[in-house]
Amino acid sequence: MGIYTDTETTINGQLQAFSKNKEIPKVIEQLVFAALSHYPELAHTHIRFIFSQKLKKSVMAARPVVGTLLQSRNKRVYDILISPVFKLTQSIEPIHHLPKDVLIGWLGHELGHIMDYEQRTLWGVAKFGLLYWLSKRYVRKAERVADTFAVNRGMASYILSTKEFILGHSELSSRYKEKIARLYLSPDDIVELVSEMEKKTQPEKEELLADETALAQSTQGEDN
Repeated sequence: MGIYTDTETTINGQLQAFSKNKEIPKVIEQLVFAALSHYPELAHTHIRFIFSQKLKKSVMAARPVVGTLLQSRNKRVYDILISPVFKLTQSIEPIHHLPKDVLIGWLGHELGHIMDYEQRTLWGVAKFGLLYWLSKRYVRKAERVADTFAVNRGMASYILSTKEFILGHSELSSRYKEKIARLYLSPDDIVELVSEMEKKTQPEKEELLADETALAQSTQGEDN
């Protein structure tokens, strides 16, 4: 599970190594470092973690900064937008009050999207944005790719915590739960993916990720 432990002194020390080129609100800094520890490939990637009121239907969203896509790939900048509050049917809770493993899993999933973006050309990213908007089928494939990256980086238990938290929360709207169930991998899907990964060597895991990404990239704008 990366280098993350429950010992706060370890978090505060070792995980600082993951702060390069990162802009992170102090209140979630250690949780972000814990998620980043599973993605050494993103050590030098410029990522801004931003609390945003603009998210209406999501809790987090990873997006490339459009202007930077015209530069060389190592100069790209990505934003992970984060709702500052978690909206329940009867109340609102500050996002950083959610269980630690749930937030780390959410962040890990968004970092999986950035791993996907990093493999795409300018036109590949543009196609992703268009098809994600047009096709629910494409959304399902793109979300599977993000989860596959996270599971392959040792984040399965965090991803499971996030999904079980959402689907089992009594104060989350049924509409939101139905959206998550329809478009994202289920806990059972994650367990199956973990089992599949455990049987593979690291080169085979990377090949599986490449296949998942290629499949998502080849999907046309069908809305099934």
